[in-house]
Amino acid sequence: MLSNMESTHQRPTAAEASAALADAEAARAGLADAIATPSWFFTSMSVAIATQIAATAVAFGVGAPWLVVAGVVVFGVVAGIQLARFRRRNGVWLGGFASRVVLGTGTAASLSYAVALGAAIWAAYGSRWALVALWSVAGGAAYALAGRRWMRAYRDERDVLGRGDSFAGLALLSVVAVAGLVLLLLDS
Repeated sequence: MLSNMESTHQRPTAAEASAALADAEAARAGLADAIATPSWFFTSMSVAIATQIAATAVAFGVGAPWLVVAGVVVFGVVAGIQLARFRRRNGVWLGGFASRVVLGTGTAASLSYAVALGAAIWAAYGSRWALVALWSVAGGAAYALAGRRWMRAYRDERDVLGRGDSFAGLALLSVVAVAGLVLLLLDS
């Protein structure tokens, strides 16, 4: 026997369930449309990536491996600050934002970064410092533009783009990247 203090939970009707789901989807769409990046977000990310590319290329060109670490530190500091600012501004974490926009795991960001880094390293080995700068700036700009494009696409395809990369996948990718850099530095 149920006491008066206990309540029985009745299943919602189909109409009630449909209305609740519609309300939830409307709230989710409203939140997605209200998400905004902090001021200078993409500019600072572009500069951080350009700095990281240039530092890595110069490190290979002149044989100063500590520059690779300096470039990664610059990127890490800027990325950390911008993620904290994003969270403070929006009050939420956005699935996929940190991995795709900040860490560049999206296809466009990854490809633009790889091409720019490879070209900048090639230019550094030939002591073509103006080309190192050009490829670094181009890589940073393309990386930031890929992040902007992802943000616009997120608003239209929240279900698909709202999932971030797995922590294990990002950790594996990081280990492979660091191992590759170590091998390149040992070879130079």
